Amino acid sequence: MARDERATLLEVHQALPEEQFQSLKFLLERHIPAGLLLPASRPELCRILLQRFPGNSLRVTSAILWQLGRLDLIQRFQLPLEEQIPEETPWEPNGDTPKVTGDPTSGRRLGGIPAPPRNPRRLMEKDLMQVAQRLGREWQEVGILHLGLERSRLEQIQEENPGNPVLWNFEMLREWQRRERHKATVSQLRSCLEHARVDPEILNFLQSLQED
Repeated sequence: MARDERATLLEVHQALPEEQFQSLKFLLERHIPAGLLLPASRPELCRILLQRFPGNSLRVTSAILWQLGRLDLIQRFQLPLEEQIPEETPWEPNGDTPKVTGDPTSGRRLGGIPAPPRNPRRLMEKDLMQVAQRLGREWQEVGILHLGLERSRLEQIQEENPGNPVLWNFEMLREWQRRERHKATVSQLRSCLEHARVDPEILNFLQSLQED
């Protein structure tokens, strides 16, 4: 394991805010069991990546940073950005090896993570709060019918935040985000709310985030 590789990897992880660091771990679950990833600190995640992808940890990290929209970190640390990861079979919960595309002799795609220029915009807490402020009294209907949440969980949220409808909406959206994990993108939330009885400004807001 190259010392420079370890040092660079740790600096990259330390440059990520906590939310994006957690997103990085979510995206790695296609390669590494969640039981190892979720409790890992930044130094521990560096160790896991160096062991799992010897000589390729920076390339793997770079591909995921692209998905998080952190091109600034890719440029700052001069990380490699390649579509193929050689000699590494992604971990799958059912034990199967996922299908890959392209020339099998040239390596495998990074566990199905799309190559550039695809760059799904992930939702930040400030985005969720702005949506929450625009949701009306139909929030439980939205949560049950369109976000697939349980009524009992929505009632629990209401009890935990008495008299604060905006927080009800915000915590409902965070519950959906936690469940969807790395799939909780702007486009996914917009798709969920497209046919809901919500203020059209919500859809316009989410559309504007996609276009940024």
